[in-house]
Amino acid sequence: MTIPKYVTLQKAVGQTPLECVELWRAQHKAYTNLPLAYAGRLDPMASGTLLILVGDECKVQERYHGLDKQYEFSVLFGVGSDTGDVLGRLHIAKTPPRIQKKAVMRILQTLRGTITLPYPHFSSKTVKGKPLHTWTLENRLHEITIPTKTSVVHSLILTSVKTKTRNEVYNEVSQKIETIPPVTDERKSLGNDFRRSDVRLDWKQFSELGKPTDQYTITTFTCIASSGTYMRSLAEQIGTKLGTKALAYHIHRTKIGTYLPLPLIGGIWTKKY
Repeated sequence: MTIPKYVTLQKAVGQTPLECVELWRAQHKAYTNLPLAYAGRLDPMASGTLLILVGDECKVQERYHGLDKQYEFSVLFGVGSDTGDVLGRLHIAKTPPRIQKKAVMRILQTLRGTITLPYPHFSSKTVKGKPLHTWTLENRLHEITIPTKTSVVHSLILTSVKTKTRNEVYNEVSQKIETIPPVTDERKSLGNDFRRSDVRLDWKQFSELGKPTDQYTITTFTCIASSGTYMRSLAEQIGTKLGTKALAYHIHRTKIGTYLPLPLIGGIWTKKY
């Protein structure tokens, strides 16, 4: 059997990248004793393509760090969180905002090209030797300057504008946050089982703030961006530019590779994994 340099896997919502890799390894005995490394993480609430390096290719992992990615992601307006997605402590607007498609289209023009966004408070970006998520859990963010990331958004396209009732949002989120198996190892818990006891209470409060039939706008986008662009940060920025709170309701990575922008035809993938 010829061992490839890499494989691509599909991570499910609720899995960590490590869980996805180890599940695949258990199903493919030829890889039992081979080192495996992923080139680009995905958050627990995100799904999609993971690029997994195999064997000696792990030693040149840095060659894969600059790859472009394509995502499909959706934004829920009127609710923000300290993680930028549904698995965080919430900040809830008093009433659901009215989001106009024309307004969304206008602000997208300001988010294409080279942009600079703050790293999510819950990320592994290190400040003074400590990950940002640790500073957040220790309530010490006021002691540091939140670092920013400059990246290139090659393409950002609005694909749909829908509404869901308050009750529908609550039911969908409640199911999603339970897809993560209980975390008992304190070193991997990211704050006591992802703080899910508090997150559940926040979403319960959301469900009881207004009428079950209140309408919340959810917009869906396709984005092609350079390595290290957080869809959570982009979702928050879209909300900020529209004058409201927002979070990433859904994130799915569809492609990894090298993207060549071509203005007349929209660009092409010169290499995909």
